[in-house]
Amino acid sequence: MTGTEADSEIDRRWEQLHTWVPYGFLGISIVLGIATADPHTGPAKWYTAWALIGAAVALQLWWHAIRFRRPDRGRTPTPAGTAYYVVRWALGFVLTWLSPFFAFYAASGYMDADELLPRRWRRLGLLASAVTVAGAQTGGMPLRSVLQWLVFVVLLVANSALQMGIAHLTEQEKQRSAERTETIAALRQALDENAALHAQLLVQAREAGVADERRRLAAEIHDTIAQGLAGIIAQLQVVLNTPDPELAEDHVGRALALARHSLGEARRSVHNLAPIALEHDGLPEALTKTVEEWGERTGIRAQFTVTGTAEQLHEEVAATLLRIVQEALSNAARHAQASRVGVTLSYLGEEVILDIRDDGTGFDLLAVPARSRAGGFGLDGMRARAERIAGSLTVESEPGLGTALSARVPLVRHDS
Repeated sequence: MTGTEADSEIDRRWEQLHTWVPYGFLGISIVLGIATADPHTGPAKWYTAWALIGAAVALQLWWHAIRFRRPDRGRTPTPAGTAYYVVRWALGFVLTWLSPFFAFYAASGYMDADELLPRRWRRLGLLASAVTVAGAQTGGMPLRSVLQWLVFVVLLVANSALQMGIAHLTEQEKQRSAERTETIAALRQALDENAALHAQLLVQAREAGVADERRRLAAEIHDTIAQGLAGIIAQLQVVLNTPDPELAEDHVGRALALARHSLGEARRSVHNLAPIALEHDGLPEALTKTVEEWGERTGIRAQFTVTGTAEQLHEEVAATLLRIVQEALSNAARHAQASRVGVTLSYLGEEVILDIRDDGTGFDLLAVPARSRAGGFGLDGMRARAERIAGSLTVESEPGLGTALSARVPLVRHDS
């Protein structure tokens, strides 16, 4: 059972107690009053007692009906509740004059003064009930001796102090209960808000994952199919423009090899596997072949160098560096008009640095055009690849002075 359910159960039992206890106390008072009545009591006193008892029963039934129709009336002070409390006290006070045992019925005022009376009248209501109970405890009204008056005063003080102390504790407990209810409500609202926020974050994360995967696939397609097709077109253009059959056959063979290579890359990109160049070789070997094949295809002098102690890198790191080199070489072939290109892979403890330099025309870094639908991924694509594995990419270039790219990524070793 949760805290809220327990509080609801306690409230329900208090409601039942306040509803039925006055009936029980009235019944006990009637039984004890009849059992101890003087046989020689005159009929007038009996008629009066039964009339008052009948009025008390009618009062309880009336209040019971009101509580049944409007359950909230028994929990917050209302004019009807105040009238019920006052009339019940008056009946109890008069009945104790006829029999002190009706103090049980009068003691009902101790239980529900906080619910029936406005805050400013509660202490007065408790005092009035204490007067009736103390008078009955003294031996019944009226008081006939000084000793009875002294005993009455002592009992009145004791009853009042006890009931007011209990009322104070009850009021504090109600305040704590209200604060606890507000806290639970606030926590529930916060949980609901957190659930909504969590759902929103899941949607955003899913959308971000989809967008990231689209970018990854787009970059993979660009690095494989697009670059392969560009190379094939270049080889076929040579075939169309040369009258030499042997030279044409050589370029057709290169175009076929490049087509097969691009097809394998495309299949692996779809399955999110490492580039085909890394399938059987480490990164240094794969870069050596890539640079050599690019140099043969473009006729540009290209050199690859490794510094430091080579280590087996995590496949994602190796694939990222290979793709950066492929994109940089593709850009150099299309735009740089370079005569020499150098690629250096440096292993520096906890970091790997990849440098690509050319002696081409260079460009103004501040005048780089935005990527168009027909263009490649270029610098933005290379930078995004490096940042995806917690690395960085820096570019240095000036018109007429060539271009230098440097990618720095963490050295994450291959899982053994």
